[in-house]
Order: sequence, then C-alpha cells, then structure tokens
Amino acid sequence: MDVCLKIIKNDKDFFDQSLDEIKLLKIVNKHDPADEHHILRLYDYFYHQEHLFIVCELLKANLYEFQKFSQESGGKAYFTLSRLQVITRQCLEALEYLHHLGIIHCDLKPENILIKSYRRCEIKVIDLGSSCFKSDNLCLYVQSRSYRAPEVILGLPYDQKIDLWSLGCILAELCSGEVLFPNDAVVMILARMIGMLGPIHPEMLVRGQETHKYFTEEYDLYYSNEETNQMEYLIPEESSLEHHLQISDVGFIDFMRNLLELNPLRRLTAKEALEHPWLSHSY
Repeated sequence: MDVCLKIIKNDKDFFDQSLDEIKLLKIVNKHDPADEHHILRLYDYFYHQEHLFIVCELLKANLYEFQKFSQESGGKAYFTLSRLQVITRQCLEALEYLHHLGIIHCDLKPENILIKSYRRCEIKVIDLGSSCFKSDNLCLYVQSRSYRAPEVILGLPYDQKIDLWSLGCILAELCSGEVLFPNDAVVMILARMIGMLGPIHPEMLVRGQETHKYFTEEYDLYYSNEETNQMEYLIPEESSLEHHLQISDVGFIDFMRNLLELNPLRRLTAKEALEHPWLSHSY
C-alpha cells in the first residue's frame, strides 16, 4: 500500500500543531470507520531522531495545484458546473461531519482539498492543524486571508459557518479561475466584499472588536495612506457575483449567495447547504 509520509521538523510550534492534528484525526477517523466522510485517513505516527513522522493515505494534487496545471496546459476546463457539484457535495459532507463532532476546520482553502480520483472526481479534506472545537477558547485570527469570513475579520464570535464562507470562496475561484478576494490589505478585502455582496449588517459593525481598524465612527471604510500618512475614505466599487463568475446559472448563483452571506446568522449550515436545489440539478 502506498502512503504519504509527512515529516515535522523539530520546532515546538510545528510539533504542537501536528500533535493537535493527530488528536483530531484520530477522533474523526474513529467515528468514520467506513471512510465515508471525505476526510484524510491517518494510519500511524512515530518519533525518529527528534522528528515527528505522520503516516497517512496518499492522495493526488490539491485543487490549487490542479487548477493551475489545467490553466497552464490550455486544455478543456476541468471544473465544469457538474464537476463542481460533485466536489461541493463531498466538501459539504465532510464539513457536516466535522461540524456534527463540534469541530470547526478553520483553514479551508484550495490547498487543503486534495484529489483522490480525477476520473471519479473524488476529493478529501486535509489539514486539521488549525482546527478547533466550537467549545474551545476561539482564536481571534483564523483562516487564510482570502478565505476569511467577515465575522472573523471584524473580531466577532464565530462558529462552524466560517467554513461555509471559505467553501463559497473556493467554489468561486474554481469556477472563474481567479481568487475571489485577493490577498490584499484586509480593508481592501472588506471593500470588495461590500461592493460585490452588499453592506455589512450594522449590528456586526457595532459588536466587532476589530471594526475600528477598518471603519470610522460613522461606519465608513477607511485606510491609512502610507505616502501621505493620512486617513482616506475607501469607496467600495460596485460589482456582483454574476459579473465575477461570468455565469448565468440561476441555481448556482443562488447557492453561492447563500454561502457568501455576509451575515453568519443568515448563512447556510453545511446540512442546509446539502439540501439546496442546485445540488440536485441535472446537467
């Protein structure tokens, strides 16, 4: 049997994060003996010459690498809407399972979704190194910036729905070939969110611990111009999901709007998203 051997260098932070991941993978795998929930399988782990070795199942390219390869090779686009449907369902089943166990992934991004089979369009979700239980003391800074939910940016309490936001960002990227919220300054990401998805609910701004870093007391976006050393207002440029995705599929757009809902109280859970009509649409 071919396996993947992950070697963790002898550094306390890397060590601690990897031990956390091992602990979570053991829990996740134990409750999924038949391997039905699209999460990486952990086979073993051991220490050797002060290094930690993790033995897990061998998978293929991650979605970021595979999309880059597909674009550069100039062939037919792999991520058609029908394939996106299949990938989305598997991601949601993985998230629903994690969330049922009280776990938030906290770092869902294309690099952390690996392909198991190109032909059957099978994937696995990996990297629980940043994951936590909803009952833990939640870190203020989680998620990679381009996939970070608005409630995390604003310093609000968060839950499993931050993973649904990340999934929406990933699907938009696979569909369009471009990162939905490029890794700019956080205030620029907020401006792009507002321009594309509408205003942020006032109560979120009032309650956010980090709101003052990006919004004035009147809740206008601002940034500090490094050249003039002055505060300048930032007017979000109006856009739309349809424009970014260059797609007119009504069901898919509605599904995406429900994942990329700025207000987490109105955003779908993984269980609710699995019941959305788009996932049953036949292409």
